[in-house]
Amino acid sequence: MTLWEAIQSRKTTNGTFDPRPVSLEHQHMLIQAAERAPSHFNSQPWRFVLIDDPAVRSKIADIGGRTMTQLIEGGTFFTRYRKYFRFSEKEMDERRDGIFIDQMPLALRPFIKQVFSDSVMNVLSKLGVAKMLGEDNRKLIEGSPLLLAALLSKDEYRPGELSGFYCTLSLGMAIEHIWLMTTELGMGIQFVSTPMEIPDAWNEIKQILQVPDDLELMAVYRLGYLPADKQRPRIDWSSAHRKRLSQLAFRNSCATPEPDKDGQQP
Repeated sequence: MTLWEAIQSRKTTNGTFDPRPVSLEHQHMLIQAAERAPSHFNSQPWRFVLIDDPAVRSKIADIGGRTMTQLIEGGTFFTRYRKYFRFSEKEMDERRDGIFIDQMPLALRPFIKQVFSDSVMNVLSKLGVAKMLGEDNRKLIEGSPLLLAALLSKDEYRPGELSGFYCTLSLGMAIEHIWLMTTELGMGIQFVSTPMEIPDAWNEIKQILQVPDDLELMAVYRLGYLPADKQRPRIDWSSAHRKRLSQLAFRNSCATPEPDKDGQQP
């Protein structure tokens, strides 16, 4: 696989992983890929926790499931992210960003265009959607053979200062190296996002991982080998579209969009 092929193939895995453990060799390759990322003055501020203990994974999975339920029941999830939801291929092709909701349970399909609006929250609650999605999220995390926590050293990571900005940039690049390496290794990866949105839950994970005072927990990911038979979650989406060249790039100044390959402006 060439680098270009890996970049083109990179994606987020929404579904389940193969239950077999991630080999120690591959775990170390992921970290070695991350360490090749650039950092200011070669400070290498990133630290990682490889989590393959089922008991630890189960605790984090419980938090992930619980926080998903909380965010949906409280309306926070839909309020914060509804601007990214697309409900038709036409809308997705026009916007070329966000996620196309193309799979939903039968009970929700009549509400597909309104399902993420305030007026339908009571219906969702009665249907038990929040608990259903929370349990789905818990199972996905618990069933992932490997979790990866990404941290930054507070010696370098100082929010509000330039070094804090540099650290955030370099961690993003380190994670992208890991993401590309999963493509090479036949693995998948997904951001475990919901605990971050509830401070008390995030602190619980810090305690579980015994994060010391000189490190800042920044993110948690779930990883594993891709199964031969890929099963999609009950609510799922596609996000393969990318903005056109003319929507992303400019030539010499922001006043001149770069023409698309066919020479057409947006």
